Amino acid sequence: MEKTLKVLNELVSEGIIERYAIGGGIAGLFYMEPVLTYDMDVFVLLRQAPGKLISLSPIYEYLRRKGCQAHQEHIVIQGVPVQFIPAYNDLVEEAVKESVEMRYKRTKARILRAEHLLAIMLQTNRPKDRVRMTQLLEEATLDKNRLARILRRHELWHRWREFRTRFYGE
Repeated sequence: MEKTLKVLNELVSEGIIERYAIGGGIAGLFYMEPVLTYDMDVFVLLRQAPGKLISLSPIYEYLRRKGCQAHQEHIVIQGVPVQFIPAYNDLVEEAVKESVEMRYKRTKARILRAEHLLAIMLQTNRPKDRVRMTQLLEEATLDKNRLARILRRHELWHRWREFRTRFYGE
């Protein structure tokens, strides 16, 4: 994974993407016990002119020149299937912008904050997200005030209350 992170950092330093942040199960590794995950979800802010269609072509072209192969919706970087996900709404864009720099071994990586990770899972609301949210709540140290601000700002407070009532009887 460290080699994969180095390539992600190159994408930023080469100006191909503006910023990235790892989300999904891999981001969860930084906050809680590992969960089974197939790939690395990388949310990206792209450098592009306003009004243009979003294209991941510059990322894929750069990585192909480095010997990476596409496989379905992933590109395999140093053996790790990576799915690049453009910031698709205000919550995800904010999450990428406010991501934190952490280290994996000796390599820096941008990781979604636990609060944003939880908010995105709440917004997506798949069964596996609800399981991971419960685990994140039990194992991670969350800034409850930050989480509340995020949930209110992105109109997720009602869904949060429903989740808390359903799973915790609150």
